[in-house]
Amino acid sequence: MNNIKIRRITSESAPFLTGAAAILLAAAIISSPESSLAASLQGLKLWWTLIFPTLLPFLILSEMLTASGFIHGFGVLLGPLMTRVFRLPGAGGWTLALGMTAGFPAGAGGVQQLHKQGGISDKDAGRLASLAHFSSPVTLVIVVGSAFLHSPAAGYALLAIHWVSGLAAGFTAALFSGRSRTIAGSPEPPAVKPASLPSRVRQAMFEAREQDGRSFGRLLGESVSAAVQSLMVIGGYMIMFSVVINIITAWFPQLSPGFAASVLEIHLGANALTSQVTEPFTFGAIGVTSLALLSAVLGWSGICGQLQALTALKQAKARFLPYAAGRLLHSLYAFVLTFVLWQPLKHVPAPVLPVISSTETAGDAGITGPLAVWNMLPQLLSLQTLLLLLLSVLSAVVYMVTWLRRPAG
Repeated sequence: MNNIKIRRITSESAPFLTGAAAILLAAAIISSPESSLAASLQGLKLWWTLIFPTLLPFLILSEMLTASGFIHGFGVLLGPLMTRVFRLPGAGGWTLALGMTAGFPAGAGGVQQLHKQGGISDKDAGRLASLAHFSSPVTLVIVVGSAFLHSPAAGYALLAIHWVSGLAAGFTAALFSGRSRTIAGSPEPPAVKPASLPSRVRQAMFEAREQDGRSFGRLLGESVSAAVQSLMVIGGYMIMFSVVINIITAWFPQLSPGFAASVLEIHLGANALTSQVTEPFTFGAIGVTSLALLSAVLGWSGICGQLQALTALKQAKARFLPYAAGRLLHSLYAFVLTFVLWQPLKHVPAPVLPVISSTETAGDAGITGPLAVWNMLPQLLSLQTLLLLLLSVLSAVVYMVTWLRRPAG
């Protein structure tokens, strides 16, 4: 009863709190228009010259890959891993693959689609979206690695830590949660023979492609439109949070701009933490503690990124605090694993990739950014293929063990 009263009071007071926050923000902007304009332009410059050109091609390809049914077919292979390890419905396997390859807006959108179809409950939708909440490989390898640290190899190392820590956070969250149910009261699907897996994969891909039903020309056009729309949303958030960060640091001078940016927005936070890097990254150029903080910021992904995901999960009634707790757990794992894994990862030979010049900053990367994406695309796709293959092998092991241990008859 008390929980119901608290939720009712919270829902009734939310419009007033939102209105009051908007009024305070407007007053702060009016009180210092010059600094607010400069902060807004800084966010716009970073988004337009770096984020937009680097992420656009990959988002387009991700939209087309999802529509082709490949992600859905791969999700069938991850079914045993989802149910036995993460205690989530097996149907959510494709959303995990989508989140790890396309980033958290796409992952949350996939969870919302699954919830709309009735394949997952409200509670599990929030956990599944938190599990699938990853920064895209392009963000870590090209934006953070090539543009900020001037080293794609460092981006690959941060990406490996980001993926491992996210899966570890999802497994930890599963230990403290009950067994999931696809629909309230429905039992888990029975185990099937391993030999039927290929046919189930083909069926899932065929059904997803048939349900989409768009021609190649329409798919390409709508993929471009959806990618641009997603980037416009990201740009709006970056510009607004640039102003908010400027206001917070003006009101609380004891807070560093880097800390405020890291808490609120992932791109601005990563840029602030790496702003002193002017030469190609080497292990000694930045202390391991600074790299661990950067990795933690990427795992936290900023309140801005969390709000984007929760906006997509509006119909599933996902709550902010549990979702933020999952992001905090991801951040803590990333911080610790950076100390553990960085020594082995730094000895891995750096792949032969184009590197943004050390004299080039985020402000003049407008030409190199898109070219870097297309030149690095084969390596990025190979890396994702390797990741999906490893997940498939792990899921197959879980699948075989489960099937062999089934009751006789």
